[in-house]
Amino acid sequence: VQLQASGGGLVQAGGSLRLSCAASGNIFSTIVMGWYRQDPGKQRELVATINSDGRTNFADAVTGRFTISRDNVQNTVDLQMNSLKLEDTAVYYCYARLWDSDHMRGYDVWGRGTLVTVSS
Repeated sequence: VQLQASGGGLVQAGGSLRLSCAASGNIFSTIVMGWYRQDPGKQRELVATINSDGRTNFADAVTGRFTISRDNVQNTVDLQMNSLKLEDTAVYYCYARLWDSDHMRGYDVWGRGTLVTVSS
């Protein structure tokens, strides 16, 4: 299974960006999909996740500014980022927790990061 992310780039503070991620491969089901981000020298941190039933979880730092949505048929997840701040600058990683029906267990998959740079 692979996760392909797109949509990163350079944006001015106060602007918006939309990140998209598509999962491909032998997928039985995606339990959770979402986004994490990482600044150089810092730990990777949660941005937002969404369960297959639509329940969402957001980091306090992005609540009210970011929204997350997914398509369970297409196995895609989008992150709409509004009112971007300088501190949102980071490499954003798409994440999925998938169900392995052969081994009856969940497992995690990460996409390659996409850089989001917010300028003043």
